[in-house]
Amino acid sequence: MATVTPLPSVDGDAVRRRELAAFLRSRRERIHPDQVGLRPSRRRRTPGLRREEVAQLAGVGVTWYTWLEQGRDIRASAQVLDAIAKTLLFDAHERSHLFTLAGAADTTVEDETQAVPPSVQLVLDRLEPFPSLVVNGRYDVLAYNRIWASGFPAIESLPPEDRNCLWLIFTHPQWRQVVLDWDDAAARMVAGFRAAMAEHVAEPSWKALLARLHRASPEFTEVWERHDVQAPEGRVKRIQHPVAGLLRLDYTYLWLAQRLGTRMVTYTPADDRTRERLEELHRSLAS
Repeated sequence: MATVTPLPSVDGDAVRRRELAAFLRSRRERIHPDQVGLRPSRRRRTPGLRREEVAQLAGVGVTWYTWLEQGRDIRASAQVLDAIAKTLLFDAHERSHLFTLAGAADTTVEDETQAVPPSVQLVLDRLEPFPSLVVNGRYDVLAYNRIWASGFPAIESLPPEDRNCLWLIFTHPQWRQVVLDWDDAAARMVAGFRAAMAEHVAEPSWKALLARLHRASPEFTEVWERHDVQAPEGRVKRIQHPVAGLLRLDYTYLWLAQRLGTRMVTYTPADDRTRERLEELHRSLAS
């Protein structure tokens, strides 16, 4: 009877540490000394920066940083990783990759409410007469087209901190009038927010929004304490538009930044009557 040789076990942490070591070396070697204020030397044999230079600029011990590049089993704090990322001139994607490989939570992430690129706004505008908007994982409203905004006329007059779908659905009376099947819609949104927050539990902006919602809405607290979680999914939504009347809309997601949960939400007519009403609304807004 033939014997089966078991496959060797894989140490996931060791693999991650080797990846981290190789990543740091590659980033260090690409930087020219004058990019970080150091004078280049004719005797320099190492491409890019030396390990001791990175350690000095980041304010960490040379031996400790060397161990990182050797894949040793050590733990780096978020503050140390932040200093290394700044020293090696990491962009947002490189910084995120560094923290992932180091097994640490990045509590200083890029602004999630920054304006979307003009190309994304152009797509939103060209999608008319279909209502469309862009939100992030916190449900901050980042961009939208005229058709979507026409259903919520107050959106443009709101301060930036209030342009959040969760905040509005629980605190703004007009959203209760517009969003039919409110109980189901609110519960699904809270479940999506709870699921997304699992990756952002230490981030101040997420904690601040959660605290604000608890203070403002006992209804939110009641739904939050169910501990339901759910990923975003497409389905039919009923909207009572203030001008066009009842709209039955299918909605789908186009992901723009998966880590931040940023996505374009596009509503398309679920029946012929809704299509006619959207086209009529589009003509009235264009005139």
